[in-house]
Amino acid sequence: MKYDVIVIGGGAAGFFTAINIADQRPDVKILILERGNEVLSKVRISGGGRCNVTHAEFIPKELSLNYPRGQKELLGPFHSFMTGDTMAWFEERGVDLKIEDDGRIFPVSNSSTSIIDCFMAEVKRLGIEVQTKNAVQDFKKENGLWQVTTSKASFTSDKVVVTTGSNPKIWGKLKTLSHTIINAVPSLFTFNTKDNRIKDLPGLATEVQLKVQNSNLQSEGPLLITHWGFSGPAILKLSAWGALALQQMNYNFELAINWVVDKSAEEILEYVKSIRNSGKTAKIINSVNFGLPKRLWQQLVMASTITENEIWSEVSNKKLQELTRQLNCSTFQINGKSTFKEEFVTAGGVDLKEVNFKTFESKLQPGLYLAGEVLNIDAITGGFNFQNAWTGGFLIAKAIAKCHKN
Repeated sequence: MKYDVIVIGGGAAGFFTAINIADQRPDVKILILERGNEVLSKVRISGGGRCNVTHAEFIPKELSLNYPRGQKELLGPFHSFMTGDTMAWFEERGVDLKIEDDGRIFPVSNSSTSIIDCFMAEVKRLGIEVQTKNAVQDFKKENGLWQVTTSKASFTSDKVVVTTGSNPKIWGKLKTLSHTIINAVPSLFTFNTKDNRIKDLPGLATEVQLKVQNSNLQSEGPLLITHWGFSGPAILKLSAWGALALQQMNYNFELAINWVVDKSAEEILEYVKSIRNSGKTAKIINSVNFGLPKRLWQQLVMASTITENEIWSEVSNKKLQELTRQLNCSTFQINGKSTFKEEFVTAGGVDLKEVNFKTFESKLQPGLYLAGEVLNIDAITGGFNFQNAWTGGFLIAKAIAKCHKN
């Protein structure tokens, strides 16, 4: 069967691309092929089921800084379609959005179903054909047309759009079309550690500064203590920027945590000495300082070899120096990683040098377009990976619509 455009991959980027093509060119015949039982499964689980649509960053340069891989390449595309455009696109189709305090943008409904229903309504309105449980086995160009073979049938098409994310089988097919594939490594993950200081603190969250020892990897922001170790935005940001380096370390490294982000080690030491020198007789373990959660303060005090009954006026310089070290540079041995919820993101994919980022068309295969995580693009958590999908899909649609006008 002949189509004008075949989209391989029934995810966010695939649907967004197909809808925008059909919106501009209703006469274009489009087919979306999905290997799974249902489409948009990643949209459904994203943001804890709320769908973190994008992030409230409205300056292209600042938005691009959230992409460890793809930062330079996405800057131009973001000038054509970015956060404000995404918000307008959904709101024009009846999906009200809200900006939360941390900048993440969600449907007002707090449900990813709002996004899925929007896409499905648009697909129906525009007459886009969707086939599930139809895995693509091969695609290649013959006599000027793309031949797409699936587990059920064969199709021909003028254009092919690949939006399959980190699918090794599709990456393998792209290799046969002369594309270079950067090997995939996990990008968003949490850190595993066993340490008595945090054993009884799961659920505790606080602002920190992080550094991977013997490297240039640093991060800051909220950290969440979990049953298995550390999570939260600061950890996820570090995992994204350090994806390649941490994989080379086999996810075994020493992590330094500064729990008092607004003071240097010298300032901390001077302050605790001033409390001691004032003659204060209160127990140190009960005298929470620096705005830290009480349970965390107590664990750091005990890790400094300060006893439960020790009072400020009698504590030694040596113990205050150790308390300062615990507050300013606690070190934890990280032994492994855990996937961040169900939202598995990888670094890796099609080499970005082989893509024209004005149109997201392959430089090696005319008529082949690539969007989303099939490319070697990934971002920190917060809606940025979806924004990459929306931007790529929009520019592909614009380019294909223009081709058909000609």
